[in-house]
Amino acid sequence: MQEFYKKALVALILVLVADALVAWFCIRQSHPSASLIPRERGGVHWRPDVITDAILGGTSTIRILEPGRAALRFDFRVTPAASYPYVAAEMLLEDGQAKAGPADLSTYTTVTFVARCAPANSLLFSLSTFAPGISTPGLFHTYPSPLTYFSCSEQGTPVSLDLTRLTIPPWWFQTAKVDPARQSYDLGQVGRFVFGVTQKSPRDTDSRVEISEFTLHGHDERYAVALAVISVIGWGAFAAWFLHGHARALVASLQSQLNNDRQFVAYRQLTLEPFRDKEKAAILHYIGTHYMNPDLDMGTVTARIGADRDKINEILKSELGMTFTAYVNQLRLTAAARLLTDQAGMPIADIAFAVGYANVSYFNKLFKEEYGCTPGAFRRHGTRMGLPER
Repeated sequence: MQEFYKKALVALILVLVADALVAWFCIRQSHPSASLIPRERGGVHWRPDVITDAILGGTSTIRILEPGRAALRFDFRVTPAASYPYVAAEMLLEDGQAKAGPADLSTYTTVTFVARCAPANSLLFSLSTFAPGISTPGLFHTYPSPLTYFSCSEQGTPVSLDLTRLTIPPWWFQTAKVDPARQSYDLGQVGRFVFGVTQKSPRDTDSRVEISEFTLHGHDERYAVALAVISVIGWGAFAAWFLHGHARALVASLQSQLNNDRQFVAYRQLTLEPFRDKEKAAILHYIGTHYMNPDLDMGTVTARIGADRDKINEILKSELGMTFTAYVNQLRLTAAARLLTDQAGMPIADIAFAVGYANVSYFNKLFKEEYGCTPGAFRRHGTRMGLPER
């Protein structure tokens, strides 16, 4: 059994390590992220661009200073020449061949970035999503453009925005002639991100904005489900292997123990084997034929045989290497093991009484110490063992 437990411990450690590695991988994959600033190799591709109010007759200006290697930095000045003065910096999404086109960002639900503004400002964040049947590729004013607002300061303001809870502005529904109740948009076809000024932005003031650490975050439940399934299968397989292996190891251990105990079954043959030392024969014979008596003790043997305690102990030590109590218990437990398999319908309590134990709990305790399992477990496994015949 010790060898099996060593193997089980090694297997348990391997399962724990494997489970930890799978958990680490699945948890990592279940929370995908993509860094756009600074740009991540193999990630989402984009290029900067600007929007001004020139088409409305405005004179507001904007200039990109840092195109996104470490930050998206731009200077601007909003002038009130147009009815709706406006400037914005765009992040136009592209494919791997630098061709503009919507990107599938449906895996992501949140965007985080750090915004620095000089002077402090209130800015607009929006994204343009292509709507089949409504939008014209490349004409972003035909794209649903849900938006929200955020504040920034000269010290830098961490911003976290939920991409699934942006609001499409009313003007777009009027322009596109779409029912305002249709507030949904598809993150699977995002054409651009926009950082623009608001009505609260300073007028006729040279301003600067820096957007850094722009990262998309998501949650993919498929990996959590996969982790649960793999864990159940892995631990289920380990449990099945352990139970099967434990049963086989227990049977082998019991068989080995019974083989070692065969020498104690020889008490039935003592009357047929001649002993030069008649006193020795009498002691072994008496114990071997009266061990079922719950009142059997050293005093009973000395009174019946006439040998003193030291003599009895000397004989048992020299012949069997045991004390009187250990030898009696060995005879009783060996007989109990035989009855457990030979008498399948006999209650365990009756077996305990039959072999000399008046206390069933004490019998169970001694039996488990000897065979490594309870009498009930021994009986269940005993049919698979080749027990010695009477």
